[in-house]
Amino acid sequence: MHTLEQLRAGELRGVQRLQLACGLTEFPDEIFELADTLEILDLSGNALSALPADLARLSRLRIIFCSDNQFTDLPEVLGSCAELSMIGFKANRIARVSGAALPAKLRWLVLTDNLIPELPPQIGNCRQLQKLMLAGNKLKSLPAEMAACINLELLRIAANEMASLPAWLLELPRLSWLAYAGNPFCAAVEAQAANAPIVEIPWNQFTLKNKLGEGASGHIYRAECGTDTVAVKIFKGAVTSDGLPDSEMAACIGAGAHASLLPVLGKVPDHPQGAHVLVMPLIPPDFANLAGPPSLASCTRDTYPDGKRFTLGAALAIAHGIASSARQLHARGIMHGDLYGHNVLHCNTGRALLGDFGAASFFEPGTPQARALQALEVRAFGCLLEELLERCDRPVPAELSALQAACWHADAAARPLFDDIERRLSGLRQAALDNPF
Repeated sequence: MHTLEQLRAGELRGVQRLQLACGLTEFPDEIFELADTLEILDLSGNALSALPADLARLSRLRIIFCSDNQFTDLPEVLGSCAELSMIGFKANRIARVSGAALPAKLRWLVLTDNLIPELPPQIGNCRQLQKLMLAGNKLKSLPAEMAACINLELLRIAANEMASLPAWLLELPRLSWLAYAGNPFCAAVEAQAANAPIVEIPWNQFTLKNKLGEGASGHIYRAECGTDTVAVKIFKGAVTSDGLPDSEMAACIGAGAHASLLPVLGKVPDHPQGAHVLVMPLIPPDFANLAGPPSLASCTRDTYPDGKRFTLGAALAIAHGIASSARQLHARGIMHGDLYGHNVLHCNTGRALLGDFGAASFFEPGTPQARALQALEVRAFGCLLEELLERCDRPVPAELSALQAACWHADAAARPLFDDIERRLSGLRQAALDNPF
C-alpha cells in the first residue's frame, strides 16, 4: 500500500504497481508522472466516481482496480487505453456499461456486485476475453453478440434476474467454469437441493476456538462439540465473486457423502445472528492444496510451485477421485462451477478431496441442457488433468493423454461425461499398479 504523500513527494517514480486507498474523491494528477512505468493501478477502497478523460496518457497501463468506490457508469475512457487487459470495478453502483468502455485487449472484466441491467452488444468484439465476473447484478439476459467471445473460459452470472440460459452460451468452445445459481430459472431445483436431509446441531453445543481460515463466503473455526473437535464454517451472507452463500450452502447439503468430497456433518439452525453455519470434520494435517489460484498473468489457470511433481500413481489417484466426485455431483443435478486444483486438497498417497462450492449451480438431470452443462465441466477437468500430467515423474500412457484431449474437445457434445471418465481412469489406475515401473 502506498500513500498520497509518497506520490506527491515523487518517492514512487519508476514503480510498476501503485496502490492507493486513502479516501480519494478525485483522481490524483500526480499519477500521470508515473506514465513511463506504471502497469498496475489499484484505487480500490476510495470514494471515486470518475476517471480523468486523458487516462490513456498512462500508456503502459495493463490492469486497473477500482472496486469499492462510487462509480455509477463504467468509465468510457477505459476503452481508449491501448494496453488495458484487466478491469476490476466490483462493489460500486454501476448501472450502465457502454460499449465504448471496453478496450480492445480486454481479457478479464470484474463487475461483481453492481446494478447492471444489461451488457452492451459490443462485448462481442472482445475476442480475447477469458474471464467475465458479473455475479450480483440485475441482468435479465446476455447479448447474443457474446457468442463471438470464443475464448471465454470463466463466467460468473449468479445472483442476477435471468429467466433462462441462452443456448449459444453452452456452445462456447472454451467455457469451463460457469456459475449461475440464484437466478429465477434455476430457483426450483436449487430449493430442492437445499431441502436435502441433514443433521441439525444446536449452536449452544459448540465452543469456538481458533480461526482456521477465511474464504470469500465465510470464516472457518476450530470448535469443540461435546468430546469431538470439528470445523465450523460461518457464512458471511453477502454476495461473493462467485455467487450467493445460500447457493453454496444448498450445494454442500445436496452433494451427499463421497470419499473425495469434503464431508458435511450437519448444519446449525439457530446461530445467534441468523447466519448459515455448516459443521465439518477437521481435515488431517497431511492434506494440502493441490495448487494455487490463478494469478494476474495466468488469468484462468492455476499456479503450481516450481518443481512440483507427482508420481503417475498419485496423479491417477487424484484424477480418479475428482472425476468420481464430479460424477456424483452431476447425478444429483449439481455443477461444481469451480473445478480447479486450488479447490482440491490432497495428501502424499494421492487421496483427494474436492471442496469450495461457492460457484456451484443446479440443473435438472436428464435434460439436453444438463448434458451440455456436464460437458462444460468436463473441460475444466481436462485443464486439471493436463496440469497433473505435465508434472508426472514418468512418461504418461497414450490412453491417458487421449482422455485428456477428449475432455478438451472443441465440440462439447463429443466430450466424454464423468461416468465414462471415472471408468477409464479406474482401468488406467489398475494398469499402473500392475506395471509400476
